[in-house]
Amino acid sequence: MATAGSSYSVSTDHQVPSSLVNLGNGAGVCIMSNAWKDEQEPSLISFISAFLSANSFRLNFVSIPPDLIFNCGGVSIAFVFVTKWDCSTVASIFSRVKRLRGQFAQLYVVVTLSTKEQSDSFMRSYFQYEMEFGKPAFVQVTDAEMGFEKIVKIAHSRGVCKQQKVASKLKVELYQAIGSIEAIAKASKEDILANTDLSSEKAETLTRFFQDPEFYLSPKFN
Repeated sequence: MATAGSSYSVSTDHQVPSSLVNLGNGAGVCIMSNAWKDEQEPSLISFISAFLSANSFRLNFVSIPPDLIFNCGGVSIAFVFVTKWDCSTVASIFSRVKRLRGQFAQLYVVVTLSTKEQSDSFMRSYFQYEMEFGKPAFVQVTDAEMGFEKIVKIAHSRGVCKQQKVASKLKVELYQAIGSIEAIAKASKEDILANTDLSSEKAETLTRFFQDPEFYLSPKFN
């Protein structure tokens, strides 16, 4: 729900963080809930659109259960984004969070708390509705623009971590493959027969291929 009379603008006060600039072509995709979009001030949606564009994210509007889903670096991260804390809707907020927690492995809740009273209300409600710490993670911000910037940072960070894990796994598999080739190159025919299901003829061919210069340097085709 939007704050009455609020105004958002992409000004010098909200420059795109330098750590997020130039992430490369197609840094990711932001999927925004149509229902959530309709509840926000148009100026906030304009800020979000400009911020995403500056960070090489595409923006799509779809009917989805969470408010936002980011697809970044091969991982999907869902967000509940409460841009105004309303004490009269606390029950529905936490009920929705609990429901989405069971649907999305990666879920964050970003809550705008601009006053001490709102912050106190949030803390009371958090324990009243028996939320499990970190499941999901709640992020408190003082304004909606800051909240969305944090959302993009979280999504980007999770995407980078995913890519680094994939790269690390590929590197390990490459080293394992190289190690296997080196082991075969040094193995005798008897070792190959004892540790594989290859025939005697194929084992001899492998041994000669790696260890007999006259064999591996000779032409294989007439």
